[in-house]
Amino acid sequence: MLIGLVLGGIYHRRVWEYFLELTAAFQSIETARAYIASYGALAPVVSAILMVFQSVIAPLPAFLITFANGTLFGFWWGSLLSWSSSMVGAAFCFYIARYLGIQRITQFISQPAVDKANDFVEKYGTYAILIARLIPFISFDVVSYFAGATRMRFLGFWIATGIGQMPATLVYSYLGETASSHIKWILFVFGIVIAISIVRWLLKTRTQTSGED
Repeated sequence: MLIGLVLGGIYHRRVWEYFLELTAAFQSIETARAYIASYGALAPVVSAILMVFQSVIAPLPAFLITFANGTLFGFWWGSLLSWSSSMVGAAFCFYIARYLGIQRITQFISQPAVDKANDFVEKYGTYAILIARLIPFISFDVVSYFAGATRMRFLGFWIATGIGQMPATLVYSYLGETASSHIKWILFVFGIVIAISIVRWLLKTRTQTSGED
């Protein structure tokens, strides 16, 4: 038993050390790129695993991985890799919240809050997810967990997520390929303006539709 405790302690220590190493590697675009590139031919696989991993539990910035993919694999391949792996991560979050965490969700979020979330989803449907995905400063992971905790259907969530994640993925992949900090800020501001415009249009359309009903 003592040997088991020692081995268990060593294992958990190694895991913790790797976690700290991974977190340190994603403090900047340069370090994230270097970390992924260090795996050579396996770099795309490692990048995909990291994207899914960060979606579920790891506090790694997804945009850094997307930047790194654009730098390492070019705009198109980098975009495809980032988008597809983030979609897998979103699906994991959705089903974790629905099938594993739905009974415990009220331990972290009050039941009235969950009820309001369900009402919001029923009122706006997939528009709610699409709007959230288009706003740059809202965590994609939180949105996925939120959707899984509501009565939203997976197909609607999946489609809205795929469409909503695409603009940010394309922008960050392009910035990663060009590595221009000036373009980064210009496109970031432009993205916010576009997101706000889309949100206003969606809400206006929804209001008009409800009025006609």
